[in-house]
Amino acid sequence: MQIRQTQQQQEYVGRINRAMDYIQAHLSEELSLEAVSRAAGFSRFHFHRIFSSFCGETLNHFVKRIRVERAAFHLTGNPTKSVTEIALDCGFSSSAAFARAFKEILGMSASEWRNGGGAKSNILQTESNICKANGNAGKAFELSMGEDGWQSTTPTWRIQMNANSKNRLDAHIEVKEMPQMSVVYVRHVGAYKGDDALFGRLIGKLCDWAGPRGLIGANSPILMVYHDDPNITDDDKLRLDVCLRIDKEVDVSGDIGKTVIPGGKCAVGHFEISSDQFSDAWNAMMAGFLPQSGFQPDDRPPYELYAQDPGSHPENKYVVDICLPVKPL
Repeated sequence: MQIRQTQQQQEYVGRINRAMDYIQAHLSEELSLEAVSRAAGFSRFHFHRIFSSFCGETLNHFVKRIRVERAAFHLTGNPTKSVTEIALDCGFSSSAAFARAFKEILGMSASEWRNGGGAKSNILQTESNICKANGNAGKAFELSMGEDGWQSTTPTWRIQMNANSKNRLDAHIEVKEMPQMSVVYVRHVGAYKGDDALFGRLIGKLCDWAGPRGLIGANSPILMVYHDDPNITDDDKLRLDVCLRIDKEVDVSGDIGKTVIPGGKCAVGHFEISSDQFSDAWNAMMAGFLPQSGFQPDDRPPYELYAQDPGSHPENKYVVDICLPVKPL
């Protein structure tokens, strides 16, 4: 009996995840209750209560919060774009509606946020501010372009962090077109930073499901997709998908989902790092590379792409590509 209850609960989680996926994909559009509930496979008459009980916030608040958080990210990352343009791009019907929602969710105006008023709004500020805010005073980024420079169809850079330290970090970054990828996923909502056991459980669960279905192979790397910016979103609302790339149609059920990761231009940083260097690697991409590159982030979610198990590395390091969707500044 307990197994049946667990399976039923997993089915509900999977349907709520499909609703979140639909909202994320249509955030700049008008989102009707009927469309979202249909995507989840629930009656629209009961969907509000179901969504609230599983997510801890109403559907309307979830949509509003995700739109505001996307706007907050672009206010910092796109300094030349007006507040009104960002508001409309993020799905708000007017500047007044955006102003009210922004104040409600983040406790300040959009202009105050853009000017650095938010305690967590430092992700694309200057290098010195990034280092101080993260308690890493003295760290420095050294960025240099590859020999081919802008003549190359895929511009490349080399970035160093802590060049004279034992914790030195080196990476090669290239801007290139990444393919669209079909994936199956298991989702975690909540804090995840530093929780290696959590990542292990999520990967294990996904592989236990995928293995018997013949979905694990050399062309099926593990991906970690991050839907929210941890510098903006509260820890208990962060969404993380652990994904497995697939190359054939497969039916999913329960809390195993299926989606498509959009293709397009990405800054891809190749790192070999220990488990305590992930924050440094992301800072190297966001604060070291982006401000000097001529690119800015766009709305597609960033992800990590893992080609091998750290246990197979001679120093037990993670070989990971951090893929950051970008567009020209």
